Amino acid sequence: MSSNFRLTRAYRNAKIIPFDDHSKFILFSDCHRGDNSFADDFANNRNIYFHALRHYYKNGFQYCEVGDGDELWENLSFEPIFEAHKNVYNLMREFHLDKRLHMIWGNHDMVYKDPTYVKKHLSTYFDKIEGCDKELFDDIVYHEGLVLKHTVTEQELFLTHGHQADWWNYTFWRWGRFLVRVLWKPLQVWGIADPTSPAKNYKELIKVERRIKRWVLENKLMVTIVGHTHRPRFPEPGDIPLFNDGSCVHPRSITGIEIEQGHITLIKWQIETRDDGTLQVIRSILQGPEHLHHYQKTGN
Repeated sequence: MSSNFRLTRAYRNAKIIPFDDHSKFILFSDCHRGDNSFADDFANNRNIYFHALRHYYKNGFQYCEVGDGDELWENLSFEPIFEAHKNVYNLMREFHLDKRLHMIWGNHDMVYKDPTYVKKHLSTYFDKIEGCDKELFDDIVYHEGLVLKHTVTEQELFLTHGHQADWWNYTFWRWGRFLVRVLWKPLQVWGIADPTSPAKNYKELIKVERRIKRWVLENKLMVTIVGHTHRPRFPEPGDIPLFNDGSCVHPRSITGIEIEQGHITLIKWQIETRDDGTLQVIRSILQGPEHLHHYQKTGN
């Protein structure tokens, strides 16, 4: 099974979400939320992430999580992750209750492709204080892909994690999970990176991007947005319209993509020091905003 086949299948089976120039979306991926142990890469940025997500909730954005939200290779189950970052999941629950939460599974949370697993582990949680189960993400559905389709122009924005172009992390993800749990997680404390991860292997990263670019060209899509490689990408109009929202595990910062008023923008949230020595979380623009209609179908 080729990467082209996997990407095409994800596109054809994607959930369609209508939008217009009044719609607002924030796209984050590769949060890799863990159990707050030494191996939890998300822990260093969790306050930045929570502040940013709360900003988007208060301002009426819809949240699309483009895969690898939960680190379920290093961790055996969702429960310790939830306990470590309960405030984050309670905020995500508010998005879900407002029907503003759209979830995509990646290779590190590929178990979420199974609706039975999702229902069992994400529908409720056990409240230790009150000693009973409480609702969390009731009826939530994870998708391999999403298509944002403009109600007027019919322009499509295809969202998927991107590991479809990475044969090891798609086809042999169970082997990858096994190696991470028994080998790379213990070594991570010593600073030894997992060489199978494209985010830490530059040559593999380039190969994955090249395969997705080729697929975008062959299928003449307008805009494709992925994660997986952790490398932000924002093409100029006229280039291959492949975007990457980066990750939430950059050193001391998170990156994402905003879609608002018909424009697309690559943004970063980070901690900055004021003149008086206090700290603040700020949003900055890395690239854009660029109007979506500047990204026409490839091949036109």
